[in-house]
Amino acid sequence: MSSPVVDILIIGGGPGGLSTASTIVRQAHSTIIIDSGSYRNDSSPMHTVPTWDHGDPREFREAARKGLERYGCAEYVNAEVASVKKTDEGYFEATGTRGEVWRGHKLILATGIIDIMPDIDGYADCWVSGIFHCLFCHGWDERHAASSGVLAQGDMGSALVSLHVARQAIRLTPVTTIYTLGNEQLANDIKAASSVPSIKVDSRAVKKLTKDLEGSKVTLHFEDGTSYTEGFLSHKPQFKLKGPFAEQLGLDKTPQGLIKVESPFNQTSVKGCFAAGDASNSFQVVTQAIASGTASGGSALFQLQAEVLGQKGFL
Repeated sequence: MSSPVVDILIIGGGPGGLSTASTIVRQAHSTIIIDSGSYRNDSSPMHTVPTWDHGDPREFREAARKGLERYGCAEYVNAEVASVKKTDEGYFEATGTRGEVWRGHKLILATGIIDIMPDIDGYADCWVSGIFHCLFCHGWDERHAASSGVLAQGDMGSALVSLHVARQAIRLTPVTTIYTLGNEQLANDIKAASSVPSIKVDSRAVKKLTKDLEGSKVTLHFEDGTSYTEGFLSHKPQFKLKGPFAEQLGLDKTPQGLIKVESPFNQTSVKGCFAAGDASNSFQVVTQAIASGTASGGSALFQLQAEVLGQKGFL
């Protein structure tokens, strides 16, 4: 079943998508937010968000949706989108997994990303509860731990990046150890770049990780048969875009695999299609998602308003 063509169609109901909608309704534009109900951060407490510090993201999303109700021009739909296309008529059409069809003059992708767990036994079991991807989002509550660790693997597998994270870690624990997981050359590079006593380096190969029952503690089990327990580990795994929409629309991507947008309007390489949130931001935190949603929502309606009146706009 097809719905009427709304002004702006939003795919994604996390902070980026909700911020986008909150901007659009202030100019009395019609919008539909299509939300799969699956979020990168489903329930882990939010931080760095004024008035919501250590708050439950589920309550944040509920409050944001509730705030949209009074405008009367935003529709929230709990559904999963299977495909998106730009029609010959110039609007965007999204098709759901149950055959639903939604159409909009403009499209905003706030679909987020999916973290890809590295091939380390036990890593997934420790993710979020003991392995933290961001030491602004996590770590403060574990600041009394005796030590912490940094996994220098994947995108963090360089002296520059691993030391960048280690400097944050020693603000929270007296000592942190960078684990290079068997990479001797990387261990030597890190040692050459830093002589700080509170930042140690361990090049031993790790066989598996286990999450302790107490707090955020993670035990590293080494190939040599020994083990060591850290208060927490820090590591940002690789990711992929959530959903096939960038490929379906032929959108340009950044070298990191994000949707490429033009600042400050956040328009993608396809006119009329914008992106917000983690899918187009290197700084993948809630506050950045909210800010980008405001920019994307405003830009989409600016473009639409100019087109409706046959005038030249900013984009």
